[in-house]
Amino acid sequence: MKLILLGFLIPLIGTTIGSALVFLLKKDINPKIKNLIEGFAAGVMLAASIWSLIIPAIELSGDNPYTCYIPASIGFILGMTILMIFDHFTSKKKNVNMLNFAVVIHNIPEGLSVGVAFAAAMSGNTLIATTALALSFGIGIQNIPEGSIISLNLIDQKSKFKAFMSGFLSGVVEPIASIIAFILIYYIAPTMPYFLSFAAGAMVYVVVDELIPSAKGNLCNIGVCIGFVIMMILDVMLG
Repeated sequence: MKLILLGFLIPLIGTTIGSALVFLLKKDINPKIKNLIEGFAAGVMLAASIWSLIIPAIELSGDNPYTCYIPASIGFILGMTILMIFDHFTSKKKNVNMLNFAVVIHNIPEGLSVGVAFAAAMSGNTLIATTALALSFGIGIQNIPEGSIISLNLIDQKSKFKAFMSGFLSGVVEPIASIIAFILIYYIAPTMPYFLSFAAGAMVYVVVDELIPSAKGNLCNIGVCIGFVIMMILDVMLG
């Protein structure tokens, strides 16, 4: 049970480490650095949407090439639609609100996948238990840049501590989702493709509607490239 609890908490630890990076920077971010950070965030979210969310959603939907894309398509469209509705009702600080919301939405299926993996490991299969722990570590490492994205984007609006707490709280949903999935595995597992692709749609919407339009110039392009490549490598190596 201690191992399971640790597995549930590792992703949150990764988010916390990333959020703590806010303490290493000055209160006001140079506009050039901000463009680089927002570009990096866009790259990370695009890569995570593809390798962490859409591809697994399709793989979990069976081998039939004529139907396996349906859950991913439905979830993706719903994710984009819900974010558009959310965007319509948010405040003037919608860039930060949308970013936070998208990362939280993305964290929910990650937490669910960890819970499902550890529930399967309860069968006593050592290989499955090792895989579940590896999945938890992989998500925890991926969460480091994601935690930093939220806290660093808030540094020019809030104190460093409040920016850190916002990043930290975005990761709290993961252990909660893990516990829910662990308890309700027979209900959660069949719906995972929809959860994953929904999160992908939400993240892509934020990228195309907020992050890339608000960041300009080659620094943004460089940030997108770096963020995309780093997240792609993490997803492939640790996925």
